Amino acid sequence: MAKHPLHSTSYFVPTGKNPETLFSWKKVHCEIKNRKGEVFFEMKGVEAPEDWSQLAVEIAASKYFRKSGVPQTKHEKSVRQLVQRVVKAVTGSAMKQGGYFASKKDADIFAKELQYILLSQRGAFNSPVWFNAGLWESYKITSPSEHYAWDEKKKSIQPTKNAYERPQCSACFIQSVEDSIDGIFQLARQEARLFKYGSGTGSNFSSLRSKYEALNSGGHSSGLISFLEVLDRGAGAIKSGGTTRRAAKMVVVDIDHPEVLDFIDWKMKEEEKAKFLIQAGISGEFEGEAYRTVSGQNANNSVRVTDAFMKAVENEKPWKLLARTGKKVIRELPAPEVWDRITHAAWVCADPGIQFHDTINKWHTCPKADDIHASNPCSEYMFLDDSACNLASINLVKFLNDDGSFDFESFIHTARTLFVAQEILVDYSSYPTRQIAQNSHDYRPLGLGFANLGSLLMRKGIPYDSAEGRAWAGAITSLMTGVAYLTSAEMARSKGVFAGYRANRASMLKVMKMHEKALGKVAWKHLPHGLDKAAKNLWKAVMYNGIKHGYRNAQATVVAPTGTIGLLMDCDTTGIEPDFSLIKFKKMVGGGEVQIVNQSVSAALHTMGYQDGEIDSILQYIEEHNGLEGCPELKPEHLPVFDCANATPGGRVLSPESHLLMMAAVQPFISGAISKTVNMPNAATEEDISGIYVKAWKLGLKAVAVYRDGSKMAQPLNMKKKDDSVPKFTMKCPECGSDTVLTSGCYRCPNCGTTVGCS
Repeated sequence: MAKHPLHSTSYFVPTGKNPETLFSWKKVHCEIKNRKGEVFFEMKGVEAPEDWSQLAVEIAASKYFRKSGVPQTKHEKSVRQLVQRVVKAVTGSAMKQGGYFASKKDADIFAKELQYILLSQRGAFNSPVWFNAGLWESYKITSPSEHYAWDEKKKSIQPTKNAYERPQCSACFIQSVEDSIDGIFQLARQEARLFKYGSGTGSNFSSLRSKYEALNSGGHSSGLISFLEVLDRGAGAIKSGGTTRRAAKMVVVDIDHPEVLDFIDWKMKEEEKAKFLIQAGISGEFEGEAYRTVSGQNANNSVRVTDAFMKAVENEKPWKLLARTGKKVIRELPAPEVWDRITHAAWVCADPGIQFHDTINKWHTCPKADDIHASNPCSEYMFLDDSACNLASINLVKFLNDDGSFDFESFIHTARTLFVAQEILVDYSSYPTRQIAQNSHDYRPLGLGFANLGSLLMRKGIPYDSAEGRAWAGAITSLMTGVAYLTSAEMARSKGVFAGYRANRASMLKVMKMHEKALGKVAWKHLPHGLDKAAKNLWKAVMYNGIKHGYRNAQATVVAPTGTIGLLMDCDTTGIEPDFSLIKFKKMVGGGEVQIVNQSVSAALHTMGYQDGEIDSILQYIEEHNGLEGCPELKPEHLPVFDCANATPGGRVLSPESHLLMMAAVQPFISGAISKTVNMPNAATEEDISGIYVKAWKLGLKAVAVYRDGSKMAQPLNMKKKDDSVPKFTMKCPECGSDTVLTSGCYRCPNCGTTVGCS
């Protein structure tokens, strides 16, 4: 037993109580229909907490319940079973690994607190945990596996016995690629295994020599794009587990690669081909023949740019494209010409996004190991090649009290509990390669994050685009990351620092100091009295304990898209996003939908002091006008509180710059980055997109992507317009065929919860 194991506190669950008894339970008939009205999924008598919506229960049942191999019932039929399975796996692994808890009693308290957090929708793990964790412990389900995991007895990475005894629990992977045929197709094999179990992966392909370079055996390479096309086809063919979700993939190429211009234009040119096919009468849906015929549609593409390149663009200097072997100059182009190619392609088809290499590595805790070269598919996890990260997200709205105040104490307890659970999952899990398993064990990066920020701010009566809104976002994020790293230092005291810590100690403490210093940029005057002092004391403790004990985890936090798990937690908004619209659709028992006013609106009006009669009139006005402009009962100064990402008929909409400013308020307190797509109107110009990319760089963001309304022939439901100038094609869900919604760079189906990782 470790000298200083963690002690657990009974916070949500009174001593001696079963957390399940603290909830009222109901039986629900789950039925998901496809666009033809055919039943896509059905399960009767599903048990769930009373407060869970119809959609949340259907997501749990259709996506996460085990459908076979369960004793007696044959399949899971209760949210109770699902949560028990996951909690049992986490807590059982903690006891098996040893050193986490002072006693069996502490472990039991921890299990009850975690169970309560999951049942109350205060937090949720990433999808692979729900898919895979606990199937062996609860049901003895086995499957052949070639994965690798940490063996505590042998103190080394070993092959796993089966895919479920040591399951894949991380959602986010970054993989290296070797400049050889064997290396490229080895990556294809590893990607397939990741996709199969519900995870996504990203790689920087800049190591691959270009078509302008010679091979060792003579002749020339077929080039970067030719191999990207092969891997793209592989990703498009795979459905995770046959039922869960489509492959999610990121492709990154450095700005000095000889084929960078071809890469920039790749998806744009392929979509032009799809456009011609669609105009000829071929199906234009995402799963239709037109898009299946062209390449480049199964990944997010990003260009990795340096500060040197950005300055060359500003100063109109030449830019050199370098051979991958020997770094010989292949071509030299005006930097503004390369930049214009990027902004034009993004204007046409939303890709490529941009990752800022020097900013990313400025905040790198482990530079002695290597630079950070790539990210996961949605750009929130950025760390070493051949590493993995398991995510969990906190539902911020669940910490709002009836009087509109925020319950910081329970938020901190939730953050700590989830972070400990994530740390336990590192060595509980298996990984597709020995190197990923080794790096995951040695560096232990985690991704705690949040969802429902936009809804939280609206419910508090705070405009998303305001100094006050950004102050709240920055403060909450600073507390979350501070709690995570303080907990990491506690676990380092108990279990030891991560293996790569000592070589990177100075760099990591430097980054911790940068996080602490960023507290000075938060406008504390907009926040509850004393919160600034509490945050500063928290970060002093992070520094003190880090210096004294080190840290257990190289990274702690990200802001993920929270696509499917956002629906599981009944979140109105995903990740860092604002509310999309004042109108939403609510699923009904037995199928069908009803249009309702966003629930955040009524809560916001109550917070701002409106009376019940006034609120009823305002809600009726929204139903009739789909907006609030001209509403006689609403005070004009309150209009900004209800601004959303989608324009109202009256033209009110959050500006693209407001999205960047919110990201900039949060980024200094995040270990990784932020999954976010900046929505832009159809009328936005290439110069507008250039301005967004440049401002993102100057604001210190690590990555940014844009989506211009109507820029894709197959586009999400939330971008459809009546204007004839905008294409009227929709991105259909590949599972049930319903229209999808673009959220944080992912297409999410509000009908069945399927998330497509390609934006």
